[in-house]
Amino acid sequence: MPVVHRFGPYVFRIHSNENREAREPPHVHVESAGRSAVFWLQPVHLREAWGYTPREIDRIRRLVLANRDLLLERWHDFFHD
Repeated sequence: MPVVHRFGPYVFRIHSNENREAREPPHVHVESAGRSAVFWLQPVHLREAWGYTPREIDRIRRLVLANRDLLLERWHDFFHD
């Protein structure tokens, strides 16, 4: 699970086994302190979350939006799309 970005307590990862057969759209997993969320990148949208408050989800969503181009670049580089 490569780390593609860090901001404060949040670690943004791509799970290497998720795009092989299912061909899921670009997305990132965000983790901190035992909590996690998954955001689609095109368009930016919360797929699911565990343990985060709505306020934290909004903060993370803003981080994903602000860094979407970088996250998409890392996704495409990793999966050679």
